Amino acid sequence: MAHTEMPGKTGTAVFLELRKRLQTGLLIIRKDVSQNPSEAIVTGGESTLHIKAPEVQLSLTLPPGVTFEPGSVIPTSAGDHCEEELHFRLRISTDQSKEVSDKVMETLRAKETYCFHCQACMTRLLEDRLFQRVLPLPNGNWNAIVDDWCCHPDPFANKKLLPRAEDCLLGDTFLLLARDGSCEHTLTEEISPVCATDSKDPKKPCHRLKVLSCNSCSSELGEAVAPETLKFYITQVVVERCVGDRRREDLLSRSLFLEKTVADKLCELSNSLSTFHFSVQTPDGKPFLLVWLLNNDSIIASIPWSHIENVRSSSLDSLSPSPSASRSLKLLYISCSDAGIQQRDTVTNWEVNSIGHPLVLPMKVCEELQQLLDESNATLPTSLRCMQSYQVAYLRLYTPSSPCEDGPTCGNVPCG
Repeated sequence: MAHTEMPGKTGTAVFLELRKRLQTGLLIIRKDVSQNPSEAIVTGGESTLHIKAPEVQLSLTLPPGVTFEPGSVIPTSAGDHCEEELHFRLRISTDQSKEVSDKVMETLRAKETYCFHCQACMTRLLEDRLFQRVLPLPNGNWNAIVDDWCCHPDPFANKKLLPRAEDCLLGDTFLLLARDGSCEHTLTEEISPVCATDSKDPKKPCHRLKVLSCNSCSSELGEAVAPETLKFYITQVVVERCVGDRRREDLLSRSLFLEKTVADKLCELSNSLSTFHFSVQTPDGKPFLLVWLLNNDSIIASIPWSHIENVRSSSLDSLSPSPSASRSLKLLYISCSDAGIQQRDTVTNWEVNSIGHPLVLPMKVCEELQQLLDESNATLPTSLRCMQSYQVAYLRLYTPSSPCEDGPTCGNVPCG
């Protein structure tokens, strides 16, 4: 049978979001796939979900321990998007004993030897670093509340918390290490001016920042915060134990590595600090993105038109492998740089009321993160892309069934 209309279609044809805690799900099918709710038949069982439309059959692989409850699918209103989409509610059950651990990053440990690599080109930056102490730094805004806790002048005023020779200090988005001879030929330093948030204010002049870059690929890695101290951002380096073969982490694309690292960090901070609002900032303290972690128990799958075209044109299932649903964080976000009038009011409210735990990242990484969120937003059904003044996006949390199952040791605290 010829299907001349399909090649011109783009975007997402089928979208699924399951909520583990609520044990419910939302299935969205565009009317190009099925015009009538009665034409879409959903079946399945443990770790599988099958969707049958008039001219296509799709299968989805669910994470271990997630089971679709047959007969639970109910058509529901698509609201303003009823001309484009069909919405269904369904129920799932989860087996806690079969759930896979969320941990895809391990904590750096004392008394073990590590090597540091540039994430962009995997050049080894630091050789065989043995840490006697691995210590967490205070939260990013710790100095703002010192006066509330001290009955005498701030003892930490104008003082930096720096590591000793065999220390590794862990911040929210960076690691502090003592410089040694192994980095003399692998790192380069460049003086870069960093202006205050209000660059037009003459009372807030620019200060000089020593930017650390990879000598092989010139990728920005961090800063030299003191003559003998290196600061590496967790989004820029891969840290591995100096034993065994190289892990699969070096096979990840830049976008997958960034997605995994940021998702883990948001999950970990929301658990440890009981906060769900984050202000992604550049090194000068200027907010770049406002991120609201809506939930961390989503399981999503998005089936593009290209997959449906493959299924419709192929007589062999092996030519069109089943998409897999992945555990994800659901986020609301606003870009501070191009916010509209309604978004600007929200940004101002965040700034005035100090809403959002600060997450400092290099400017280029902030831009990469925004692009990642925008790309996720663009794959969503039209009805899910916006929520009031926010845009919606998902960041995937990787499980052992995904490409980064043997994810590297990293400076982050593990998620959960």
